Amino acid sequence: MDDGSRRETRLFREYRLKFYLNANHYVIINNKKGETHPHTWEFTLNILVGRESFVEFFRFEKEIEQLFAPYQNKVMNELDPFNGIVPSLENMVEYFGNKAHERIKNTGGRLISIEGSETPTRSYIINMDGAFESKDLEAYTSQVKDEVIDTVLDDLMDFSGEDGT
Repeated sequence: MDDGSRRETRLFREYRLKFYLNANHYVIINNKKGETHPHTWEFTLNILVGRESFVEFFRFEKEIEQLFAPYQNKVMNELDPFNGIVPSLENMVEYFGNKAHERIKNTGGRLISIEGSETPTRSYIINMDGAFESKDLEAYTSQVKDEVIDTVLDDLMDFSGEDGT
């Protein structure tokens, strides 16, 4: 039974945010341009932050909304980089995943995965573990561990002072 006195052992918190991109695109098959058609693509981002860190949802949301804003209600094929690569679900998840990774890192988190869907039955997922440089992830984990140790020591100091010892 957990009475609240058990020590927290998690090093990280995980956030999950969903975003929607309303845009059009077309495909080219056998050098023939298909009909331009709309999609509402759904992107789900899983973000890791240190347990002792507090990042308000709106900070991540603002960054990702700014990333998608230039593409909202546009024809993807007419915008960089999709004017040079096919705006397929896979290419879009790759592109937006790389861009989101940098924005989230600059906001104090780490993007651990991104999932893009063009229909409820079609999704493409990228696990971003490979996007972490080994040294970067080790340094981040070490930093989080130090924060947890500092918190535990502070709690012990506070606890030992409660009964006057």
